[in-house]
Amino acid sequence: MSVSFEAPGPGHWELDRSHFPGGTTPIMKWLLPAAVESAYLEQWPLLGIPAETLSVRFVNGFMYTRLRPLVRPDRPSAKPPPTWLMKVATRLHPEFRRRTAAARRTLAESPAPPVIAEWHATLRPGLIAVNLALQDVLLEELDNADLAAHLKAVLTHLRITFQEHFRLHGYDLGPVGQLLMAGNNWGIPSGDMLQALGGASPSTIEPLQALARIRAAVAEAGVTPSSLADVEAASATAAEELLSYLRLRSSVLYSGYDLDTPTLGEAPGVILASILSAGGTTTTHDSRGVAASLRERVPEDDHTRFDELLHSAREAMDLRDDNGPITAEWPCGLLRLGMLEAGARLASTGRFHDPVHVFELDRGELPAVVGGADLPDADELAERAAERASQKNLNPPLTLGDPEAPPPLDALPEPLATTVALVQTVLAEMGMGGHTEEPTDGCEPRLSGHGVGTGSFVGVARVAESAEEAFDRLEPGEILVTRTTSPAYNMVLG
Repeated sequence: MSVSFEAPGPGHWELDRSHFPGGTTPIMKWLLPAAVESAYLEQWPLLGIPAETLSVRFVNGFMYTRLRPLVRPDRPSAKPPPTWLMKVATRLHPEFRRRTAAARRTLAESPAPPVIAEWHATLRPGLIAVNLALQDVLLEELDNADLAAHLKAVLTHLRITFQEHFRLHGYDLGPVGQLLMAGNNWGIPSGDMLQALGGASPSTIEPLQALARIRAAVAEAGVTPSSLADVEAASATAAEELLSYLRLRSSVLYSGYDLDTPTLGEAPGVILASILSAGGTTTTHDSRGVAASLRERVPEDDHTRFDELLHSAREAMDLRDDNGPITAEWPCGLLRLGMLEAGARLASTGRFHDPVHVFELDRGELPAVVGGADLPDADELAERAAERASQKNLNPPLTLGDPEAPPPLDALPEPLATTVALVQTVLAEMGMGGHTEEPTDGCEPRLSGHGVGTGSFVGVARVAESAEEAFDRLEPGEILVTRTTSPAYNMVLG
């Protein structure tokens, strides 16, 4: 069957496979665009970003994005206006004037510290409490009407947390970008600066420390477990540590972002392997030593500024690593578990041909069908499943639509030009681009990526599309090559 990729609206759209590699589920195709666009519509005026929002659309199951200009967003042009005209317009247009003032405030005093403090004081505990309350619901004891109500409650929670997820990104990326841009001014490459952030995030380290505590308790008991039941039986300490670890992580999606990827609790073998390998290797990365070395490369008069920027960037990286699992992967995992319960029930009565066809329902259909609605029927859901499976094997184009000419930075007021450069620096240096580089010589697209670590190693490169596949195929001493990782990987990768 021939599949056509058409631009989903005016302007230039770029493929982004960093989170959704293809064949995206209907609920995620609703959730992501709604959350992204509303979060940035609200946030970017406050931060001084000279764009309306980031539009997200799915075409044949693949994610495409477009930055909506602040002026005439639905009437794009391939030819930029004259620089002199842009200079006049951006200084007289009321919205540009407001954005310039906001950008000046953002650059003069970062808005991130109070947001990060609020995250730790109230937002994080509140979200965890709601996640745990939904997790504690005994799904198997609910009748179908109550299960439908539970799924609706999780969807409502997820819509809120996803918007919060993207709102918070405005405050974790800014301090990192300011550090990188300052480094460029000091003649320090961004890659060197990023080394000072590695291993400095408690949110990254804590899961590994939890695994190490379980491993230590098992070793102290003199047990070599072959299952999680063996770990639990090893000692009271081992059981307590395992329960605490699973309490906060078992319902989290660990190998991807979509609802058809598993939660950690569905992979006991992965958890066991992570426990057995915990503490077995030591890291050579010394973020404090790297920071001290970088400080020596900074002009002496700027040492205090370097210290302040580095501290802010490390705080921001901690928020970034904490944000994803709590606002996205955990609530998504809760929805997945509820959908699996519903799928199993409906398949057992013949309502579905296969339990996993529950993932073909959209946000309105899901509670309705669980509550007893007759449509869509089993045959239609099977057709949807087949179509979505076929989408995973498509080769989507890197871009759709006509090119758009971005305004030249030198036409923008200095504060706006700085915020734009800051965002561009972070996206480029932290590997957050949506696709591989465009070919320039008629050949295949060039691959680009970011390595992890400071040393060199030669070994077998194991390519995997997801953490689930990586843990199934990866052998000790091999090098993982994957399209993307999520903060949830921190729960199991040592």
